[in-house]
Amino acid sequence: MPAQQKKLIFCTAGLLSLACALGTAAAVGRQLWVRGTLLCSTGALLVNASGPELHKFIGDIQYGLFSGQRVRQCGLGGRPSHFSFFPDLLRIIPASIHVSVILFCAVLIVFALVGAGFFMFNAFGSPYETLHGPVGLYLWSFISCEYLGSDRHTQEGSCGCLIMILFSSEVKIHHLSEKIANFKEGTFTFKTHSEQFANSFWTILVCSLVHFLNALLIRFAGFDFPFSKPKDSGTITGAADLMY
Repeated sequence: MPAQQKKLIFCTAGLLSLACALGTAAAVGRQLWVRGTLLCSTGALLVNASGPELHKFIGDIQYGLFSGQRVRQCGLGGRPSHFSFFPDLLRIIPASIHVSVILFCAVLIVFALVGAGFFMFNAFGSPYETLHGPVGLYLWSFISCEYLGSDRHTQEGSCGCLIMILFSSEVKIHHLSEKIANFKEGTFTFKTHSEQFANSFWTILVCSLVHFLNALLIRFAGFDFPFSKPKDSGTITGAADLMY
């Protein structure tokens, strides 16, 4: 493949990695991981609400990794309130899973930035060896960087998958929304009426897919994947092969 095409591929992959880092950072800071509605079951049972009357007892909730907000509906109008995971809710939520999600998000951001640096270096870098005649060592450095980049993008994709799996288990298996809704509620009991993942959650999915796409771009540029078997060199043809 011509050098200009490789440079274009590496620049594209670098910009995608940078966009993933920025997108993940924005997703971590927003309250758009989960959106749902909460049913005030205690109030609905007291008045035997059904049909249109039931909507008077259905409130809203949305939250991210650090904070969120909810609107309590118990038949007397909505009462909005804000909540924070740190330090209040750590006593009622699976703290180890929640902290792991945040840590993996930080790792995903770091890997994406480093991956973007590798791509840009391979596109515009001028290693020292190119000033001394043969470019063999330069080519090996080029390939080594891409091997590292490919491994890194595999790790980034794995981090993205772990984030989604851990957060999904926290929300669905551990009933995170209900635990938040019933925090410090002595009179009313709330149950999840509807629940869906919001924009920030799907941003992590898109970033994971982009990292796998970057790994394919590395292969498209002409470099084997790190798990592919190297070709056996049957004979040594000269001193240049030993060096380069």
